[in-house]
Amino acid sequence: MERNVYPFSAIVGQEDMKLALLLNLINPALGGVLIRGEKGTAKSTAVRGLCDLTEEIDVVKGCAFHCQPGRPPLCADCEGNEHPETVRYRRRVVELPISATEDRVVGSLNIEEAIRKGKKEFEPGILAEANGNILYVDEINLLDDHLVDILLDSAAMGVNTVEREGVSYSHPSRFVLVGTMNPEEGDLRPQLLDRFGLVVEIRGEQDLALRSELIRRRLAFERDPEDFANQWRPEQAALREQIRRAQESLDQIVIPEEMYLDAAKLGVALGVDGHRADITLLKTAQTLAAFWGDGAVARNHIVKAARMVLPHRMRKLPFDNTDGLPSDLEALLDA
Repeated sequence: MERNVYPFSAIVGQEDMKLALLLNLINPALGGVLIRGEKGTAKSTAVRGLCDLTEEIDVVKGCAFHCQPGRPPLCADCEGNEHPETVRYRRRVVELPISATEDRVVGSLNIEEAIRKGKKEFEPGILAEANGNILYVDEINLLDDHLVDILLDSAAMGVNTVEREGVSYSHPSRFVLVGTMNPEEGDLRPQLLDRFGLVVEIRGEQDLALRSELIRRRLAFERDPEDFANQWRPEQAALREQIRRAQESLDQIVIPEEMYLDAAKLGVALGVDGHRADITLLKTAQTLAAFWGDGAVARNHIVKAARMVLPHRMRKLPFDNTDGLPSDLEALLDA
């Protein structure tokens, strides 16, 4: 594990946040997660803690975009390499600072070399580093609108294209987008909000026993990070194994016909815009079943998934800060 990173399994409380992050590790197709909450609620700690839970993969040696042989999309160099040499690579968390410039995010082209020699020389940016990884934006609601547009394009297409003076360069840029924000500091643009598969709301722990345990663990970590990490190594290993098993079983999880009906019924009853929410709801329920070791999607998976997938996609009245979901979703499904 990276030095001085707080172990994910040692985080006290915030179960919905931890679950949403783990589900995206298991199934990157869920569309990432937005974590909204007040300051000091372990948002950044949890995201950075994912670095010790990611799997190792084979990537093309020397590729700036860590392409996986035989798994498109590939960069231009890797597409023409039928027998590439590979190295082991551990997926990681790549941070995008809100102060980053456009060139730092998308990369830059050497226009002089392109004109003089007809050769495209590309300096990779953050979106290149993020390919196949987790892209983390803290205080994402404060990100410049132009950078938000770039993120939207990359998230939708899985490709980053840089164009300068009539010269263009494209490379794969598929990532799990994770954002954190404090709602008191402003809202997120609706276009970007809708791109997040899951959204969770968190607040400071109110249970006294959990709160005191949180303090105890944090102070122990600050006294000796290495010793603290060693104490939690068995829990980290067990969690990694649970994630691995869920990834292996994901495609075998059965979705009974009635679960499609339940997903559709929730979407209609709650006035959810479009159909993306229904599809994401079933994907999330299927991933939950894999994570919990169940062989088929059941209503409890649908109900749990709905609380992360639907609230941010429901039509809301102005100044409405509630998630808008009924407390008893099962009763809604039985109606």
